[in-house]
Amino acid sequence: MRQIVLDTETTGLNARSGDRVIEIGCVELVNRQLTGNNFHHYINPERDSEEGALAVHGLTTEFLSDKPKFAEIVDEFRDYVNGAEVIIHNAPFDVGFLDEELKRVGMPVFKEHISGIVDTLVQAKEMHPGKRNSLDALCDRYGVSNAHRALHGALLDAELLAEVYLAMTRGQNSLTMDLEPEAGSEGVVLEVVAIAEVILQCANDDELAEHENVMNGLDKEVRGQCLWRSAEAN
Repeated sequence: MRQIVLDTETTGLNARSGDRVIEIGCVELVNRQLTGNNFHHYINPERDSEEGALAVHGLTTEFLSDKPKFAEIVDEFRDYVNGAEVIIHNAPFDVGFLDEELKRVGMPVFKEHISGIVDTLVQAKEMHPGKRNSLDALCDRYGVSNAHRALHGALLDAELLAEVYLAMTRGQNSLTMDLEPEAGSEGVVLEVVAIAEVILQCANDDELAEHENVMNGLDKEVRGQCLWRSAEAN
């Protein structure tokens, strides 16, 4: 499965009132593995950023003045995301901006170019109701280091979100499969369960280090020792 983790930076908060995309950052996952095939562009929005937005991303009008306009990078962007499932934190915001940019160049809206969208903010709210679910909060919760994130940046945030998404969705497939019930000789219904063959494979050093990061994040969240630590001790 090909997935794209996407983030944007913009001149302000309202795409419909004329705010524009100024940066797009994308990270590719294939079968839940980072490939290094990233997409990143700064974009000349042909307008100034609002003061509040500038304080968040730090991308000045002067810095963006010699960057390509959206129309100049749109074909490359469309080809990159084409047919992929796209992962976004607070998807309506980014998709709304991309839709407006695509409309300006006479192209179909964003969802027409991809296979679907996963909103990690919606996922996080379902998994952690009542808690802070910003990207920074999720990095802290899942042990993803964001110490180098002084300002928001689309590619950096996409890279962080990719790590958070993989941590959020890490799970284990069931080892059993229920089949159709079968009647016994005395009329008692017996449940037939097929047991899958289990192949044991030891974790490598990188996987053990990633596991330790997740455990540290869980310890931090519960402000003590999580149940998994107790289980490991036994």
